[in-house]
Amino acid sequence: MTLTAARRVADAILYEGYLLYPYRASSAKNQVRWQFGVLGPPGATEAGVGEPDHLAAELVVEAQPDARLDVVVRFLQVQARTVERPNGDGWVPVAELVVGGTRWIPYSEAVPREVPLPDLPLEPGLQLPVAVPGGEQVEQLEEGGVVVGRLVRTRVPLDGVLTLTARPGVDPRAVVVQLRFDNRTPWAPHSVPGWSDRDVAARSSFVGTHLLVTARRARLTSLLDGPDWAAADAAACAQERCWPVVVADDEGGDAVLVSPIILGDHPAIAPESAGDLFDATEIDEILTLRILTLTEQEREEARGTDPRAAAILDRCDALSPADLDRLHGGRRDDGGPVQEVSLDIPTWDEAGLNGNAQPERDAVLIAGVPVARGSRVLLRPSRPADAQDIFLAGQTAVVARVFGDLDGETHVAVVLEDDPGADLYDTTGRFYYFHPDELEPLASLGGTP
Repeated sequence: MTLTAARRVADAILYEGYLLYPYRASSAKNQVRWQFGVLGPPGATEAGVGEPDHLAAELVVEAQPDARLDVVVRFLQVQARTVERPNGDGWVPVAELVVGGTRWIPYSEAVPREVPLPDLPLEPGLQLPVAVPGGEQVEQLEEGGVVVGRLVRTRVPLDGVLTLTARPGVDPRAVVVQLRFDNRTPWAPHSVPGWSDRDVAARSSFVGTHLLVTARRARLTSLLDGPDWAAADAAACAQERCWPVVVADDEGGDAVLVSPIILGDHPAIAPESAGDLFDATEIDEILTLRILTLTEQEREEARGTDPRAAAILDRCDALSPADLDRLHGGRRDDGGPVQEVSLDIPTWDEAGLNGNAQPERDAVLIAGVPVARGSRVLLRPSRPADAQDIFLAGQTAVVARVFGDLDGETHVAVVLEDDPGADLYDTTGRFYYFHPDELEPLASLGGTP
């Protein structure tokens, strides 16, 4: 499958939520990990310690009689890392170990896996096993040429199955294909001393699970913007814990990414991005600047939490001023015509509406009472405009201006009556604004209603 650009998007999905800023195991947001595309082992959901064990997507395919699909199942396999130090002729686990300035702690990492399932006929009930073996790796930790500890990484075997079911569509050109992936890995609660059942279930889960699908002698259609003849079948497609979007292969043909995150067709990684931060919903510039503010102690802990966290720190430290400038912003059009706008045309009619408006003298009628500059009002915010307004409910204010906008709406600018900085509002022109129906007229400052 030649899906170079699509794989960049798929990799971002694979690691979304893998480890979040500030990239330390001790931070609250990294205590419960594996956020998207998690297929827990059977029974984990019922036990309240894991995610459902399957996902399912339906696609509309314009297929010839000998059509074939190529499917790649991609996911992370959780890897438990323990830290040990020498103890006589053996090893004992420890809560932490500092080696060469790096602080290592027990944690869970993950290994990317990719299982290709090629040349699948469009038949009902086709089942294909997806098995990944377990394993153990040992990394020696040396200081001054002497082994002072080791990291032991272990993985349990995973067992899954992809089921392909095809049925005729409403239109004779259409075939509706369902791709369902199930986790069938056995697990047992309370089976690992010192581990919670949630952590045990996580080790037996498929994480960040998604599918890449291409077709031969067939055309994959978009569920969002497909041909008219496929509209009825596309509307009837059911998705469970995922959403299929169209991506392009390297030859420009259509492929489909079955994503655990809802995306639009043809998603792409922003070209300004210097690398994955494991949080595609965050703004790279803001997150990068925050990473650069981490203290040395926080950096040390992040480096000992996960090698990928250490790589993020190194990449952010190496960014040049020009690299940071590229993160600051970009503008991309949709390929449509650009409309020229003349700056000589005023957006406000100086000779008309604006010329006749006098906010400091204009009034608005509220409950039969003219309200203008100097009027006292009781604030009763009721519109979903600004959450801060609720803190002003029941307070008294003095009207400073009455404005009208181009849509014919009236806005009353006020100053809180007991605000010690009230005299600054006229100077800065910054007021609280309310709609007339959110104000109750009170006696004026001079005592007249």
